Amino acid sequence: MTPRPLPLPATALHAAAPTPVLEVRGLKTHFHTDAGVLRSVDGVSFTLGRGEILGMVGESGSGKSVTGFSIMGLVDPPGRIVAGSIKLNGVELVGRPEKQLRALRGLKIAMVFQDPMMTLNPVLRVATQMVEAIQVHEAVGRREALERARAGLIRVGIAAPDERLRAYPHELSGGMRQRIAIAIALLHRPDLIIADEPTTALDVTIQGQILAEVQQLVRDEGVSVLWITHDLSVVAGLADRVCVMYAGRVAEYAGVDALLDTPLHPYTQGLIGSASSHARKGAPLYQIPGMTPSLSELPPGCAFQSRCPRADAQCTRPPPMQERTAGHRLWCWHPALQGTAA
Repeated sequence: MTPRPLPLPATALHAAAPTPVLEVRGLKTHFHTDAGVLRSVDGVSFTLGRGEILGMVGESGSGKSVTGFSIMGLVDPPGRIVAGSIKLNGVELVGRPEKQLRALRGLKIAMVFQDPMMTLNPVLRVATQMVEAIQVHEAVGRREALERARAGLIRVGIAAPDERLRAYPHELSGGMRQRIAIAIALLHRPDLIIADEPTTALDVTIQGQILAEVQQLVRDEGVSVLWITHDLSVVAGLADRVCVMYAGRVAEYAGVDALLDTPLHPYTQGLIGSASSHARKGAPLYQIPGMTPSLSELPPGCAFQSRCPRADAQCTRPPPMQERTAGHRLWCWHPALQGTAA
């Protein structure tokens, strides 16, 4: 069936604008390689409300970034979305022509990468890049676009914005470049920002400043944020809800306080237990035994079974979804009766 045309500019998205802003259902993104089919995202579902921050956590290779790229429509061959639904304000994105998706990127949905140089062109001044980012979606003059760019830098806490606009990216610090990348993502006040580990390479002081600024922007602008990270300490101070992923699947999904205080899935307990804040002074950090299985050779049933202390024969079958309390869901045959970190 041919998807119905998406109105451009996408003002209808605001008119309908039901919650959730983002609804992902049964998303499967696979990579067809000579080594086999890599099921990088294998049946992921979650929602994101307006003005909400959802933290997506898990080890490297758990499918977090591929989920973000899938939502943006930026999965390149040999990868492709093979099943599922991605709705932005109720409008289906899966199957949309590239031209329509390109018109939405930056305008209604934006992405901030771990490396800001994936956003910034090293041979163009910051002003040129920000003005072009505005004019590609809106018919405004350079003077107005430049003033909006200046205001965008101020919004993310950049002092001396006129000086920064005249600079080339290589003349700026890593933290400054990341702030500019966030400012570019916010230029059109998008409904959704996907942030893929944007503070991982920054020192803790700059990281803390950017996290505080993101929270302030969410409160002021009402933007929704999907924050992808491997760092639970970041999620603890930033997110409203948390989606824990393992081997391309959701393991546990809950409000941030419920998940950190009463983790129920063995994998979530292992992640929290391995955090330095949970280690006794002088004691070695807890480590989850084993390695993440190859995405091309996932075991039948629960993908975590080979590393799980509670695994048994039942775990060779797909685990059921359990909801212990409202909004606290997990996929496990043997969850903890009461959440405790490993």
